[in-house]
Amino acid sequence: MSDLPVLAIDQGTSGTKAVVAAPGGEILALAEEPVRPSYLPGGRVEQDPAELLASVLTAGRRAVEAAGRPVGAVSLANQGETVLAWDPATGRPLSTALVWQDRRAEDVCAALAGHADRVAALTGLVLDPYFSAPKMAWLRREVTAEGVVTTSDAWLVHRLTGEFVTDAATASRSLLLDVDAVEWSPELLGLFGLSGERMPRIAACDEIVGTTRAFGGEIPVGGLIVDQQAALLAEGCLLPGEAKCTYGTGAFLLANTGDRAVRPASGLTSSVAWRARGATAYCVDGQVYTAASAVRWLGELGLLGGAGDLDAAAAVGSEGTLFVPALAGLAAPWWRPDAAAAFLGMTLSTRPGHLVRAVVEGVAAQVAELARVVAGDLGGPLSRLRADGGLTRSAALMQAQADLLQIPVDVYPSPHATALGAAATARLALDPTLGLADAVPAWAPSKTYEPRWPADRAGEFLARWRAGVEAAIGTARAATGGNG
Repeated sequence: MSDLPVLAIDQGTSGTKAVVAAPGGEILALAEEPVRPSYLPGGRVEQDPAELLASVLTAGRRAVEAAGRPVGAVSLANQGETVLAWDPATGRPLSTALVWQDRRAEDVCAALAGHADRVAALTGLVLDPYFSAPKMAWLRREVTAEGVVTTSDAWLVHRLTGEFVTDAATASRSLLLDVDAVEWSPELLGLFGLSGERMPRIAACDEIVGTTRAFGGEIPVGGLIVDQQAALLAEGCLLPGEAKCTYGTGAFLLANTGDRAVRPASGLTSSVAWRARGATAYCVDGQVYTAASAVRWLGELGLLGGAGDLDAAAAVGSEGTLFVPALAGLAAPWWRPDAAAAFLGMTLSTRPGHLVRAVVEGVAAQVAELARVVAGDLGGPLSRLRADGGLTRSAALMQAQADLLQIPVDVYPSPHATALGAAATARLALDPTLGLADAVPAWAPSKTYEPRWPADRAGEFLARWRAGVEAAIGTARAATGGNG
């Protein structure tokens, strides 16, 4: 069975991608279905669970049909921190899905602020509504006390298999997991008012968790993993210090830290990278909440025709304009959900192209800031960065990234890193004799961007940009009467 291809499903924020991948990593078929989040006032971001499930079933069936051959397993990569309430007897959703970007649970976190240090010590995470537990607590308080409340992967796997499971990497993004023991913490469940909740079993990422007939025949389901960790695996970041950044709806920088869950001193977070072959690997990570979504926002404002026009529009330079990409608040290392995006340095000569360029440089600057603080947690600077995601097609962004990082940026040759990482975990689940490195196909960069800016220019730009961030935070602080 291990010689058969696998169906790897990447269920993401703006779409679901299904890939049929051969054992060597070759993509035999691909299907994609859009998903349309609702962006509502007050930082609320929702998805229709029925649309999520339909996208998984439709994309998976289309991919299997296009491949024209049976698959040996189905694997699933998921959004990580998107949650919903649902009825475990029928599978019927009892709420909308609150997307990882959703900020409505800020008051849950504010009420627990005195416990932030204890939460960080147990979980490796920061007390923030980005993670699952605050949104779960909000759903229990505001929507329903019925059924179960879980991350979206547990619901999707239940609909496919009837099982009630999540994987160790996804569980580690919840604020409910003792990250060292890799077990649900009764203390944390109590803290969030979730004592007595039925929680899914935590499976290893290389485990067969059940079977499904959704894609033809009785097919094993295994290789469950959160999306960003799937990409980390696909890009071969198997050793401590190796790092990647995915440029999708947001930008997500992850660095492998080996078999130890470090407790970052810099405001980053620590999670399970994957649990496989009887061992747990960990990573540190930082997030830029808006990357491709910032580009889409530019289009909605009429400043850009679409993502394909990004490089042409950004070619003019920024003419001193800076952008702080806090369109959904600031994540690591500031953790200011109340911060708002800001353009700075504009004059009467500022034109749309300058603003587009400023957004490109603003995203790259925030990733560079993440890399700087990651280096502090790793005990040394990154030597190069591996990059994947749709925005790697932008030469302007990738070059800006290399310039501001002052290290080479290697672009992953496939736009399907997350799905290929999920496929690797499925192969591990199918073949217990396969080693972790053997499950990940070798790759060479489609392009490497070397720094063109001198170090002093990069340093001066980042110093100005950090001052802009402080100005944006100061504006948010003033708006709340100086609190925070």
